[in-house]
Amino acid sequence: MTPIRSWETGARSAALLAPAATAVAATPTVRHTTASAAKAKAISPVRTQTLADGSTAKILWEGQVVATLEANQHDDGLDANDMFVVLTSGGELRSWLGGGHRGPGTFNLPGGWKAKFTKVGNLRYRAQILGDGDAVYGTMEANQHDAGHDANGVYIVLTWGGVISAHL
Repeated sequence: MTPIRSWETGARSAALLAPAATAVAATPTVRHTTASAAKAKAISPVRTQTLADGSTAKILWEGQVVATLEANQHDDGLDANDMFVVLTSGGELRSWLGGGHRGPGTFNLPGGWKAKFTKVGNLRYRAQILGDGDAVYGTMEANQHDAGHDANGVYIVLTWGGVISAHL
């Protein structure tokens, strides 16, 4: 198993928007925002991608923002009511529904990875990403906001509320 890659590219942003046919009152409640709506509004769109629940993510989007991810030399992620989203610093955007494990504990993840998941404080969780022989290949920390990571094509979200989910 190869070590988890790290990206060293410029900043990327994604804004999560409600599906076009959905009223504002029915938009998903997102647990956090990692960058300001004003910053996202000041930048023009680069591309649009449909997420697992039918909502749309616009990279560098301007308009009404439900939540924002920012990957500035590191990946980012969030749990939007059991829809998990990862934005890599390389500009890849992945989303999936469900599959969360409430921690702490050790959980099998897709791709042969394991996550050893511990609570390290109030609204603060840490996950060691384990590979062959339970060697630690990377560490994620959610400290009052969710965290996301691309572990060589396995996308992982660790939430500040104590949930971890991964998807190929």
